[in-house]
Amino acid sequence: MSRYTFTELASGLRFPEGPVAMPDGSVILTEMFAHRLTRVYPDGTTETVAEMQGGPNGLAIGPDGNLYLCNNGNAFTPIDLGDLLLPGDVDMNQYIGGRIQKVDINTGAVTDLYTHCDGTQLRAPNDLVFDTSGGFWFTDHGLRSHDHADRTAIYYAKADGSLIRQVVAPVDSPNGIGLSPDGTELYWAETHTGRVFRRIIAAAGELVPASMIDPSVVLHGLPGLQLLDSLAIDGDGNVCVATLVNGGITVIAPDGSLRDFIATEDMLTTNICFGGTDHRTAFITLSSTGRLVSMTWPYKGLALNH
Repeated sequence: MSRYTFTELASGLRFPEGPVAMPDGSVILTEMFAHRLTRVYPDGTTETVAEMQGGPNGLAIGPDGNLYLCNNGNAFTPIDLGDLLLPGDVDMNQYIGGRIQKVDINTGAVTDLYTHCDGTQLRAPNDLVFDTSGGFWFTDHGLRSHDHADRTAIYYAKADGSLIRQVVAPVDSPNGIGLSPDGTELYWAETHTGRVFRRIIAAAGELVPASMIDPSVVLHGLPGLQLLDSLAIDGDGNVCVATLVNGGITVIAPDGSLRDFIATEDMLTTNICFGGTDHRTAFITLSSTGRLVSMTWPYKGLALNH
C-alpha cells in the first residue's frame, strides 16, 4: 500500500495519457484507445474536446494556446483483459503513420502539423515539451512487433510548422521527455532499457555534442523489469518518471540518485503533470485501469513554459 493518498478524479477512460492541467482546475488528457481528447472537470464530469484517427498520446499547450499532440498513428493494439487494458504490438492494417497535430481547444479542429522529417515518415511520436522560445522537443517511440523494433530519434520542431529536425539518433523506444527548471538540460526516458538520459542544451533545438561512450548521458537506470513511460520535472529538478510493471512514479534527483518511489498500485502508470496551487498537485494517469488520480506532491511544484 502506498504511503501517499490519491484522489480518483475519473474512471472508465480508454487508456488515458498526456494529462495537461488547465487554469480552471480541469485536466485535458488523451484516451489512446478511444481516439479522442477528453476534459476532466474537478467534479469528475467529462467532455470530449476533439476526436481524431490514430493513437493520441503525449499532449501539451503551445505558446498560441492551442494543444499540440503526439499521435502515434495506432502504434499499439488494445488487449482487453476485462479489468485491465494493455497496449499490444502494432497491427499494420490499422496503422496510419505517426504525426504531430495541432488541436483547437474551442472547436476541436485537428490539423496535421508534421508527418515527416526530411522526407521520412514519423513512426510513433510519443511525448513533447515546449521550451521558452516556443519550439518543442519530442520523442518518436517507434513501432514494435513480435520480430521487429524500430530505433528512432529525438526531434525538435517549431509550433508554426516551419521547422522540424532530428537531433539525437539512434535511440531505443524513447518515451517521456522534459526540461530542467532552468532550461539547460534535456531529459528523456527509454521505455524498454529502463534508463533516463540527459543532455546539455546549447541553444534552441541544439545539444552539446556527446560521445557515444560518455557515461554522463545516463542520469539513472532502473534494475529488473521496470519499464519507463512519460515524465515531468518538478521544482526541485527531480525527474519524475512514470514506471510500468512496478506501477508508480520514480523520482530521480538531479544528481542521478533515486530519491523516491511513489507506488500507485496500477502496473501501467503512464504519465504525470503538475497543477493547482503552487503546482503542488500531481495528476497521474493510471492507464491499465482507466483512471485519472491526483495527489499532493511532496516536493516543489513547477509550471511548464506555456
